[in-house]
Amino acid sequence: MYTVKTTALFKLRGICVKMAFSFNFDVQINTKEPSDADSNEKDRIQMLPDRSTDAEDAVNDAGLKVKPAVEHNPKSHPSLFENSVFETLCVGSLPPLHYLNETVFETTTSVEADSEKILSQTAALHSDLISGVYEGGLKIWECTYDLLEYIEAEGVSFVGKKVLDLGCGAGLLGIAALKMGASDVHFQDYNSTVVDRLTIPTVLLNCEDSSVEEDDGSPSSKKRATDLSQHPQFAKCRFFSGDWAAFLPLMVSRDTAPKYDIILTSETIYNTAYYAALHQVFHKLLDSDGVIYLATKSHYFGVGGGLLLFQKFVEERAVFGIRCVRDVEQGLQRHVVALSFKK
Repeated sequence: MYTVKTTALFKLRGICVKMAFSFNFDVQINTKEPSDADSNEKDRIQMLPDRSTDAEDAVNDAGLKVKPAVEHNPKSHPSLFENSVFETLCVGSLPPLHYLNETVFETTTSVEADSEKILSQTAALHSDLISGVYEGGLKIWECTYDLLEYIEAEGVSFVGKKVLDLGCGAGLLGIAALKMGASDVHFQDYNSTVVDRLTIPTVLLNCEDSSVEEDDGSPSSKKRATDLSQHPQFAKCRFFSGDWAAFLPLMVSRDTAPKYDIILTSETIYNTAYYAALHQVFHKLLDSDGVIYLATKSHYFGVGGGLLLFQKFVEERAVFGIRCVRDVEQGLQRHVVALSFKK
């Protein structure tokens, strides 16, 4: 069970105003079984053919270029929180997690800020996801909450750990790890717009010294420093965007490729075309004694992926052992699984 609190920050005649909506409510996820009208999500989710996992090819089977991977190096930031509404997610004993309201973010983000034009494309197609163009990073998907609840219930320790939040979106999983003592947290999402306009601001919002929390756990409206180097928590973080098929070569090309103690990922196995690239990232970047926590639905209607297909894919390659550690039975079944190297 978890609770969300909402706070609004906006400018009125040059004065920064904070409005805290103190009502608390338990978030209810819509997990009803799909009807005939909505079970076929291919009308809502646009699909493209398989992507190459060979960085040298740099194109998929449709002849489209694999999205390049880049590291984002924010050195300073303008005021990120004017005209914004942020919410605070409380999951048991976990530290409060602050994030920008999705609807307000999409409404207030300028055309110039959306260099990939993902907002206009998703609006035109009435879609939460356009495979190969926009991979859903602006939305906090249901299984993210499941994984946070598992982390809280099982007392997963992040102290001194190097963590990768893969397919991070707003970055709540990585932020939880950061607040719980991780030594390094890397965030990766497909879209650069998501990383620049959502992930980085959300991480900054949660940095302990970037905001002073009020008694109710919400960030204070006090002026935040714009020099990110002033935030020790933020210095533990790195940010990447691009296709997994390009992200992996970017990481292993470095003098010292990172090896992560924990990889956190949610709702990333919805498309079977991405399994090879995802498995390669797991294989090459997980530490020998590391663990992957993956949250997923049993099946993704209209896209074709799901837990059984991914489990079969993993077992055929015999690199990882995979076990289910949490089941959510309401409506569409959801699961949290753990992967580790076979000994």
